Amino acid sequence: MNEDAGRRRRAGGHAANKSRASRSVIEQMPWRIPVNPDRPVEPLDGEAVERVHKTAMRILSEIGIEFLNPEAVEILTRAGCRVEGTNVRMDEDFVMEMVGHAPDSFTITPRNPAHAVTIGGRHMAFVNVSSPPNAWDMERGKRPGDFATFQEFMKLTQYFNCIHVAGGYPVEPIDIHPSIRHLDCVAEKLITTDKVVHAYSLGRERVEDVMEMTRLAAGLSHEEFDAAPRMYTNINSVSPLKHDFPMLDGAMRLARRGQPVIVTPFTLAGAMAPVTMSGAVALSLAEGLAAIALLQYINPGCPVGIGTFTSNVDMKSGAPAFGTPEYMRATQMTGQLARKYKLPLRSSGVCAANVPDGQAMWETCNSLWAAVQSGTNLVYHAAGWLEGGLIASPEKFVMDCEVLQMIQRYFEEATWATGEDDLAFEAVKEVGANGHYFGCQHTQERYTDAFYAPFVSDWRNFEAWSLDGAVWTPERAHRIYKAILNDFTPPPMDEGHKEALLDFVARRKTEGGAPTDF
Repeated sequence: MNEDAGRRRRAGGHAANKSRASRSVIEQMPWRIPVNPDRPVEPLDGEAVERVHKTAMRILSEIGIEFLNPEAVEILTRAGCRVEGTNVRMDEDFVMEMVGHAPDSFTITPRNPAHAVTIGGRHMAFVNVSSPPNAWDMERGKRPGDFATFQEFMKLTQYFNCIHVAGGYPVEPIDIHPSIRHLDCVAEKLITTDKVVHAYSLGRERVEDVMEMTRLAAGLSHEEFDAAPRMYTNINSVSPLKHDFPMLDGAMRLARRGQPVIVTPFTLAGAMAPVTMSGAVALSLAEGLAAIALLQYINPGCPVGIGTFTSNVDMKSGAPAFGTPEYMRATQMTGQLARKYKLPLRSSGVCAANVPDGQAMWETCNSLWAAVQSGTNLVYHAAGWLEGGLIASPEKFVMDCEVLQMIQRYFEEATWATGEDDLAFEAVKEVGANGHYFGCQHTQERYTDAFYAPFVSDWRNFEAWSLDGAVWTPERAHRIYKAILNDFTPPPMDEGHKEALLDFVARRKTEGGAPTDF
């Protein structure tokens, strides 16, 4: 590789291995799993970390967690926990012993091994928006989700190199019956993308089906699938202090087969958790660690992560708020505890705004930078989220990907390198006090990739922008989104694997899919 090609590969806005679509729509950064070089922000000192930890342990030992799944209760009874009905109390020694079995990092390998994702350490992977019931775009406004819109978001998920994981449904396609929705949606994911996919833990059939579909799409034997992480799930507690039946059922099934489970309590301070952030974080940790202890007892060493979704509500209306100062601190605090437990951390890129406006971007940027500062490894809802998770927007998706690329560029050593050439003494000497740096040799050798090159932002002055139509950012993002769809080419897939996948989907549909009455 020559020197110029090497610089292009490291540059902010120039991809050395662009797909056909990216050549004709935008120039984007090449696929990579970012590595966060910064030391995390730690608002808590050592004593404060221990106080939060001890409070979480007291919640588990003295108050307990409601496990609304008889199998989970039976397992924890055998483990020696104190059980009364659905209430399970765990001592600190048991919890910490179980958590100690969990790996501090793991790698999930999808059907395209080049898109494997490492979760843990300093790695930071970004996930598309997941689970909104509605969609919004500049042409059609707000509307209930449907399969055609789901397909659009899956194309965006595959297209952008800064999106590493195809998480939950970017929008719920309510035009497909819930009994077979997972079959159509996951098949679409596995064909339209070749990235890591996710299963909703909503009952036995859905989880088992998604594991089998992932196996077939990759052409794996049952033994090969079980030997390493191939997909994953995320489960949420029902705050305060509950884990429900279907999510525990799905999590236990994946844990037994060595597939990762991310446990993410959803705690809103002032509503579902104490109004103080340290109290809300302690409650969240107790809920998360309880489920992780269960999974580690079932299969010691199975891959797990702990998530934080601790924010606050508007105390005037009760509405959830995201990207707040409190949200940022709660994320940083949870990161400190995750490092204490040596568990990978999940957080989110979220906002409460209803359209992709200034509020949407400052709240999302706050959330994303809290993820950076906390040492987060898996960032959910990193692109496309609006209205507190009730809306997915393609314009917001494109705008968020600009921010994600900026974060990736910020991580690159080129932004802080201090080698002799970087310090540029000879260039300073050449230009002196009366010249400029535009024409000097040092600049000429580096100007094409010295700085991040945006694909949505417009850096021209007001007059030039006005003469070119005065196009606002969401409008530019809308044009990019439409161009991507028009030029999208699915990733290659082995025809035999695809046929096996579609045959399985067809058979499971004739069998009725999954029950919808749990």
